[in-house]
Order: sequence, then C-alpha cells, then structure tokens
Amino acid sequence: MTTVSPAARRALAVGLTLAACLTSSPVLATAAETPAQDSSGAGLDRYYRQHLGWGSCVKGPDDTTGRDLDQAGVQCADVTVPLDYADPRGRTITVAISRLKATDTRHRIGAILLNNGGPGGPALQSPPQARASMKEVGARYDIVGFDPRFIGRSTALDCGLPVGMTWLSAGTGRAGFDRQVALQKSLADKCRATDAAVLPHITTRNTARDMDVIRGTLGERKISFLGYSYGTYLGTVYTQMFPGRHDRMVLDGAINPSDYRPRLLKGTERQNEKALSDWAAWAAEHHDTYGLGRSRAEVLAAVDRIVAAAARGPLTIGAGADAFRIDDSQVPLLLFSGIADDTTPARASFGELLSVLAKAAEGRPTTVPPMLVPELRYVLRGEGEPTGAQSAVICGDVAAARDPELYWRDIERNRTAHPLFGALTNNINPCAFWDSPREEPTRVRRDAPALIVAATGDPRTTYEGSVELHKQLPSSRLVTLEGANRHALFGRYGNACVDDQVNRYLATGKLPARDRTCVKQAG
Repeated sequence: MTTVSPAARRALAVGLTLAACLTSSPVLATAAETPAQDSSGAGLDRYYRQHLGWGSCVKGPDDTTGRDLDQAGVQCADVTVPLDYADPRGRTITVAISRLKATDTRHRIGAILLNNGGPGGPALQSPPQARASMKEVGARYDIVGFDPRFIGRSTALDCGLPVGMTWLSAGTGRAGFDRQVALQKSLADKCRATDAAVLPHITTRNTARDMDVIRGTLGERKISFLGYSYGTYLGTVYTQMFPGRHDRMVLDGAINPSDYRPRLLKGTERQNEKALSDWAAWAAEHHDTYGLGRSRAEVLAAVDRIVAAAARGPLTIGAGADAFRIDDSQVPLLLFSGIADDTTPARASFGELLSVLAKAAEGRPTTVPPMLVPELRYVLRGEGEPTGAQSAVICGDVAAARDPELYWRDIERNRTAHPLFGALTNNINPCAFWDSPREEPTRVRRDAPALIVAATGDPRTTYEGSVELHKQLPSSRLVTLEGANRHALFGRYGNACVDDQVNRYLATGKLPARDRTCVKQAG
C-alpha cells in the first residue's frame, strides 16, 4: 500500500478496521421510519439548506495532512448537524468534510462519499487516494471525504482511554478474564464520565442521517458511496433509511448486517488462523531475516512460545520512553492486527514485530523498529489520537449481553478449537457496561443495487459476510477475489481485475450481469 497516515495505519492494523472490524438481525430501517421523517421533520430544513464555507484544509502550522490536501486541490468545510435528530433545535455538532471537485465537468456523474471503516475511521484525508484508485472515472466525480461525528476533525470525543483498541484477549485463565472485566468496565465508565450526554447519539443511524444532510448541502439528488469494512454496514444502513437517495454503492469487505454486534470479531477465528498459517509459511522462507523458523510448523511454534511467555509475565520490548510491556491480553491483538494484509510489505512489517517479540520471550534485549512505534503507542497506550469513538458507535448501535459469565463460558467453549484467537473474539468489551441504545438496529428490508467486493481469505470481515449481504440485497452483484488473505481491496490491493470491475460500475452505473470472480495475482 502507499504511505498512509497514522489513523489509516491504525485502521489497517485492526482491520476494521474492526480493528476490528471489525466488530459487530438483518440490519436497517424500522417499519415505522420513512425517509420523509428523516429529512423533512420539523427543524431539519435548515441543516439541509445550510451554506458551506469551503476553504483551506490547513488547521495550523503543523498540519501536514491539511497541507497535503490543499496541494492536491482539496477544499474543506464543516457541516452543522443536530446532536439529536429527534431534537433538531437543540445542541448542534459539526462534521468535517473535504471535497476534490470533478475536473471532467462535461461528463460529471455526481458526488461520491467515502468511509474507511472502523468504526471510527476518518476519511477527510481520502479523496486524493480515491481519485487515484478511480483512474479516469475519478475526474467525473466530486469525491467527498468526511470524518464521522465525534471522529477526527469533527466535533471531538476523547475518552482518554489508556488503550487505543478495546479488542483485547481474556488471556489464558480466569484471572486474566477477571482483569478484563474490571478493565472493560473502567473504559465504559471513563467514556460516560467524559460526556455522557453525547454517547447515545454516536451511532451508525445518526451517521447515516449526517450523510444525508451532507448530500443535501452538496445539492445532490442522489449520492454515490464507497465504503470499506464497517463502511459497508454504514452504506447498507443508508440505503435502508434513505431509499431513492443513493446512486452507485461500492461495499468492499462487507459485514453481514445480521451479524453486526458488539463482539464483531466472533466467528472470524478460522480465517485468522489460516491467515496466520499462510504468513508463517512465508516467514519460513525468510528465516535468515526474521529467525522464526525454517518451516511453517517451526514459525507457528515460535508464535506459541511468545504467547506462553507473555502468559507467564509481560514481555518488554524497546527501551526508555518507547519500552512497551505486552501481556497475554495484548499479544493476540497484535497477532490479529498483523495478518489482515498478505502483501509483501505488510508481511515484512509483521515479521519484524514477531522477531522482536520472539527475542523478548527469550529474555533478550530488543529494539522496536521505528515504523512500528506510533502504532504500538496507540494500540497499547491510547497515545496520539482521541480514544473511545469506536466503542461508542458499536455500543450505541446494538445492546450487549450484561452477564460476564456468558462471555467466560463462550471463551472456555472456544479454547480447544481456537486456542489463540478464541479468547480474543469472545471476550467481554465496554458494551457490556454501556447504557442501552436509544434505537433498534436497522434491519434490511429493502433491496438496493450495490457492488460488493470481497476476498475469500479476508480475516476481518469474512467472505461469508459478503455472501450473506449479497443475499439480503438481491439486486447486488458480488466480485470475489480468490486466494487473498486481505481486508479491503479496491484501489488498495493492486488487483487489476477487481479495480476494473469497480471502476466500470462507477463509470456506467451498470452492475455486471452476473457475479464475477477474480484471482490473486502472483507477487
């Protein structure tokens, strides 16, 4: 992949980006809700008709992201939206958006909104990359990125959590699980103490409403959408809440709406084990570089030794301010974070991290590669970026089981079949201690044309999830990439077949006559 910002790198690390991603009953509009109620309720007209003050994206002298956007011809603005759509005359917040205008104005198609997943992934910085991915057709679109409510440059939420990712493992025994129960409760309490009034309104349904306000402020009758990972769920929700207002929908690495829940990673164990095994085979071919073993089995045994050592006591990697202590609740997360991409650069980066962990497991001094330090600071300490929005979205969308013993039973049932990832994917999380959601989850009750893109070995949002979404949207088409352990494909993986299918659809608005299959390219 191209060089990415810390936020984008973090989204990749968790995939999901659930992180996860990746976390979370068929989804969308409840029977009582209609698009008219969402767009023309008392007091909402002023939001749809507001004037946007487009200008420079630079927010200060150290804003390299803003300078890069300005140099690419992107302009930025803030959209005012209600905190609570049921009270449009009450408190307001802002949603930061960016726009790279169409240059082929004679053949302009419209505007396309971007979402990178998460939940909690910003996309303000994404229009230049999207323009490049879309090739010639990109010039025919106004490409619009936005930071969803309470994320990035939008009105902020920062719970000040001591970890960047709440998807942690329960470890190897009951004591570790009990520590997780206490930690996850403290994380929920910390967010509630930060700003309890906003938490109920940080939801996917409200983000979809914000998207429709953005559509209105842009003067578009319909809007297209490109969403990755969790962004596929957001896009699906939009089609259900606002039928007739979406144009071309590309859903890459889809979540099955019926499986969207606080433990979004549950059910991905087999795919993650395969991705780890495939990586181990690659690492064995590069034993002289990473020193983890000369066969797949030897590399996997080295991974097991790392996990076992972390269970006996935290591993220390690095030194000084960048010394990190990593225990058995965090090692599975780091493993999980490293296998969502089977490209050579990603595999090499993961190999460097595992080599460091293997040395630490043997009690040897280690140095953390500089490129990994920002990610470790965020994931393990919550440093560098605001924390809490991802949990707020998922916990605000779907109610979680409250009883810790339910999670413990699930963990124990999965230990034999999935000893490495079962205690991660089934673990308790802050949602068990969150206030109940204000709205029911959206359910898919309306067909919507969409192009769904998926890799058969996706370890974040599994291929089966894309197949299920395809079934729930009968007019959709599925583009399958065989043989890749990769999360997020279009414009990011370099598969010409996948990219051509997406760009043809974006150019013509016509879905393929039938589902398509692409094959992973060598190299």
